[in-house]
Amino acid sequence: MNNNSKPVVVGIGEILWDMLPGGKRAGGAPINFVYHAAALGAEGYAVSAVGNDADGRAIVAELKQNKIDHVLALTPYPTGKVLVELKNGIPAYTIVENVAWDHIPYSDDASAVIRRADAVCFGTLASRSPESRDTLIRLLQEAPADALRFFDINLRGNYYSAELIHRYLGFADIFKLNDDEIGQIRNLFSLDGTDEEICRLLLKQYNLQYLIFTAGEKFSVIYSPQGVSRLNTPAVPVVDTVGAGDAFSGAFVYGILTGKSMADAHKNAVRVAAFVCTRSGAWPQYPADMKG
Repeated sequence: MNNNSKPVVVGIGEILWDMLPGGKRAGGAPINFVYHAAALGAEGYAVSAVGNDADGRAIVAELKQNKIDHVLALTPYPTGKVLVELKNGIPAYTIVENVAWDHIPYSDDASAVIRRADAVCFGTLASRSPESRDTLIRLLQEAPADALRFFDINLRGNYYSAELIHRYLGFADIFKLNDDEIGQIRNLFSLDGTDEEICRLLLKQYNLQYLIFTAGEKFSVIYSPQGVSRLNTPAVPVVDTVGAGDAFSGAFVYGILTGKSMADAHKNAVRVAAFVCTRSGAWPQYPADMKG
């Protein structure tokens, strides 16, 4: 880890407004990850792009208010939006195309941040455009050798391919997928076997430190070469599940970076994700007893 007292976490990719039935909330999976790690005590950086518009200025204000440092390119494209429809608290997404985060440029500022990173979060969605994909790959190559590269597959629409997933797994130290996504992986890679067998195969094949498998309201499992941690998902009064998976990710990585065991980092990740489900939107304010 870097010499600072706080671990440095960086999210590269989509930053956008989730247009929820109750109003708009800032979001984007890699940035949500950073928000939650920073809320727990990390030094967090968002690397993305916004438009020269009111939505872009509002997102910058949100980041500042939540003490998330950022390298946000200003582009001639509109700031990203996702239309979110909730069905029994479960989100369905309509993602607007050709927006600012489809055009994240490489920059010296982004390079300087990534070279300090203890963990980097990325996914497939921002790679739907060549420009952002090239930037992401270049920055992943510049991250310190001992930085945790966290690949949250985050499959949306048709914005992914077996080739892209294989390439990103080659970078990854931690891979996260859910019970819907494993079915897509099974088909894309022509894999046979149970969910557990596929998780163990991917862990070994890609030399991962951790593989995180989440099954929503049922359970989550974390596999490592040293062992397995399995926890049931606690029952909570769900407002919506927007950002809950990213909260899990940010909390788990923060735990590992601050010296927790896999089992203890997992317990806290489940606790944080459950808390987020009881609030609206991806960036709820943390109570004092959840920080640190």
